[in-house]
Amino acid sequence: MSTPKAPPSKRIESIDWMRGLVMILMVLDHVSMAYDIGHFSADSAAFFKPGVEIPLFVFLTRWVTHLCAPTFVFLAGTALAISVERRVFRGQDSWAIDSGILKRGAFIAALDPTVISFFSWRLSFQVLYAIGVSMMLMVPLRRLSSFWLLTLALGWWFGGEYITGLFWNPSSGHQSVLAALTVALYKAPGVSINYPVIPWLSIMVLGWVLGRYLMNFTMGQRVPLHPQRLIFLSGVICLVVFALVRYFDGYGNMWLYRGEKHDLVSWLYVSKYPPSLSYMSLETGLMCVILSGLMEIEKRITPNPKGVLLVFGQTAMFFYLVHRIILEGSATWLGLRGFVTIWEIYPITIVLLILLYYLCLWYRDLKRKYPGTWTRYL
Repeated sequence: MSTPKAPPSKRIESIDWMRGLVMILMVLDHVSMAYDIGHFSADSAAFFKPGVEIPLFVFLTRWVTHLCAPTFVFLAGTALAISVERRVFRGQDSWAIDSGILKRGAFIAALDPTVISFFSWRLSFQVLYAIGVSMMLMVPLRRLSSFWLLTLALGWWFGGEYITGLFWNPSSGHQSVLAALTVALYKAPGVSINYPVIPWLSIMVLGWVLGRYLMNFTMGQRVPLHPQRLIFLSGVICLVVFALVRYFDGYGNMWLYRGEKHDLVSWLYVSKYPPSLSYMSLETGLMCVILSGLMEIEKRITPNPKGVLLVFGQTAMFFYLVHRIILEGSATWLGLRGFVTIWEIYPITIVLLILLYYLCLWYRDLKRKYPGTWTRYL
């Protein structure tokens, strides 16, 4: 029997590119959130207002950024799995691995109710909370086989709306903080919980399964499909699921229905808060198709180590924290919230991205120079 080869330590650039792409889109959304007086955010079952006409440009500006959170969470799971599998292969102690995951997850989860909440001046549990707690929950879940991880994740995708409906639905008006932290959402003056852990954990679990699959492939183990082909086919399946769920306009839309309309906005108007099956399948499908394309590009070119997507993708958590502090801090403490229209957010986004690029270049060099210090948490 042949001995499995050691897993390569080289990063997968296409994953960094994908992450970098959604970081750029994320800035556009957060600039709008902070500065756009007409910011559109009614993309959820809770905030939907029937009969309201939404300008196509306004809608698409928000819609293209829907790709960000699922990709951010999914690839966090992929990167974590790759890192853990490498450590396992090298024989690192299991508790040392678990301890590292727990510490980093707790640190990331704490950023929302502390740093981000301070600069926005409202208590928020957003995507960092969901990522951090999901990472911590991967400590026991990583012991499961990929089959059971897939079963649990897809089980939530297809059954989660029913469970959410047991604790919350938009018609009742009832809100619970506990339900919001786990399966629903909560909005009150000064408090915002938009990212319940369980739906977003299901996305991280799928990312973990992909990371494990990639490691098996790179270590020479037999796999049913080449990873690039698997990712592309998974994307196509997700998009078919989205089309079917949206067409039949019933369960799976988290009470945000298309109705009798068949225009572009009505088809793409899916619930992000809480995430519906139609939302998760659409965004994951798009992510997989784009990622498979980037993997093809990676095979054909030599990546530029200072390329914009690569730099942003390799410093994603630092990027996220810095740009949220800049935007929420200036909007809240300098009185700039809602001071422009949607047309001005694009040039502001470009200027901010230029600033972030040089900050992220500096931080990437710092992280490489001091790899075992506090930089391992960001």
